[in-house]
Amino acid sequence: MTAAYDFDGKVRLADPDRWMSSRFISDEAARADLMVLYALEAELAAIPTKVVQPMLAEMRYAWWREQLDGVFTGEPRRGHPLLEALAGVVERGGLERAAFEALIEAHIGRAHGEPHDITGLFVAPMQMATRVLVGGGHEAAVAAAGEVWGLTMTGRAAEAEALRPAANTALKRLPARGFPAVAHAALARLDRAEALKRLRLVWAVARGRI
Repeated sequence: MTAAYDFDGKVRLADPDRWMSSRFISDEAARADLMVLYALEAELAAIPTKVVQPMLAEMRYAWWREQLDGVFTGEPRRGHPLLEALAGVVERGGLERAAFEALIEAHIGRAHGEPHDITGLFVAPMQMATRVLVGGGHEAAVAAAGEVWGLTMTGRAAEAEALRPAANTALKRLPARGFPAVAHAALARLDRAEALKRLRLVWAVARGRI
């Protein structure tokens, strides 16, 4: 892992709920890889807060899309710790470029004020995280959990609750070591204190249910 970039610290500040979920990963190398993915998402999510014009945001997203060429050929931009680390995660996890493209495209839409793309912003990233922890073949098992998380994060709590039973049924097919990639979807109340969130996550992980 590139020492010059504090992936864990960045995620803890930018995405505390997923950071707390990641504390249940016993494999330190897998947890570190997940922090790289989450750090990338934090970088992408922050772009509209740094520029005023949507077109300027789109230019920045275009830069990240161009950098995927190097990431997926094993020749990331030298001196850029996030891209260098991401190339390793992609190789080790067998991650597919399409998911990253969809994520960037969803953020471009968000910058232009379009409705949130739940699949691109939440489902696909959760599927990538699951792949890092347990390998491929579990995308369907976590798809509904990703939707629950996305609906929760976009203020559609009633829809999230309605989908939760189906998500838990699908999660029965997910190996236990992959659950930290989805545990944060158990946090239906985003305004709770951190201590209460930690307790909710412990209970979710113990049961394997969100």
